[in-house]
Amino acid sequence: MSNSTLQVMRKSPYTPLLVLITLAILKFLDLAGFANGFQKYDLLGKRSRSYAISYPFIELTLSLAYLSQYHPRLTYFITGFGAIGVITALERGLDVDYACLDTSLRVPLSTVALTEDLGMATMALLMFHTY
Repeated sequence: MSNSTLQVMRKSPYTPLLVLITLAILKFLDLAGFANGFQKYDLLGKRSRSYAISYPFIELTLSLAYLSQYHPRLTYFITGFGAIGVITALERGLDVDYACLDTSLRVPLSTVALTEDLGMATMALLMFHTY
C-alpha cells in the first residue's frame, strides 16, 4: 500500500468505513436479488442460502463495529474467503454480475470485485494494527 494511502487512512479513518456501510445498505434494497447473485460466485454463499441472505447484515455489523473502535478479526476471514470465491469465478470465466454493488447497477464480476474484497481485508488489517 502506498504511503499516500496510509496518510489518508490516518487523517480520515472513517471514510473507508462509511463506504463499506453504504455498500452494505445498498444490498438491502434488493436482498433476494443480492442473495441470488452472491450465490453464483461466493464459495460459502453457494452452499448456504442463509449465509447469502445474512451477508449484508454481517457486513453492516462488522463495519459498525470498526466505526465504534472494535476490530473483529472475523473480518479478515470473511473478506479473504470472499476474495477466494471471486478469484475462482474469474478463473472459470463466469459471466455474472457483482452482487455486492447492488443488483440494479449490473456491474460485471471482475478484478474490481477482487480489489474490493482484498482492499477490505487490507483495511481491516491496517485498522487493527493502527488503533
